[in-house]
Formats: sequence, structure tokens, C-alpha cells
Amino acid sequence: MDVRIPALAEQMLLIEQELRALGMWASSLPSDEALSSEQPFCIDTLVFEEWLQWIFLPRMKVIVEENRTLPASSGILPMAELAYRERLAEVARLLGAIGEVDRLISGGERAAG
Repeated sequence: MDVRIPALAEQMLLIEQELRALGMWASSLPSDEALSSEQPFCIDTLVFEEWLQWIFLPRMKVIVEENRTLPASSGILPMAELAYRERLAEVARLLGAIGEVDRLISGGERAAG
């Protein structure tokens, strides 16, 4: 088992908790059309938190639960910082969890607290 899996699972939970705390957790699924975008982060059909909730978290959940091979790298934080550039302080904890996911997937050391 990849030793990063438990830490990734923890970060996935933190991302969900932060989305909920920020009022960004949606109760209804976007349309099939919106979810099937071929653009990175579904930027043409979803706002970033929708992509996190409906695309990223479910895919990562499957990887974690089935102990699948992790992607070779991750670069989600720059997109998150761009999406939330007007309210970086408000979403700091969310950005921290996303940054930790990037570090873990890319094989980096766990960030200091």
C-alpha cells in the first residue's frame, strides 16, 4: 500500500469539510453536459468548487479506497489560487488542504503544520 494514501484520505476529508464550512458544497449534481466537459477543471462548465466536489473528490476517493496507483503529479493549487484570488484569506484552509494534496501526489514531503 502506498504510504501516502492515509494522508491523502485525510486531505480529501478536509477539502470536503472546508467546502461545507465555506458554503460551497452543492446539494444538487450539475448536468451531465457540465460534468462531461473536456476542458481542464471543467472550466467552461463548472465553478472550481463544483469541479472539486463532483469530479476531483470522487475520482480521488476511488483511487484511495481501491489503493490504485496515484497520478505522477498534481498541480491543483495554482488553479485554486486563481479561482479564489479575490478571497485568498477566506479560503486559506481550503488552499492548504489542496496544496497538501499536490505535495503528497507529487511525492513531496508532508508540509509542516
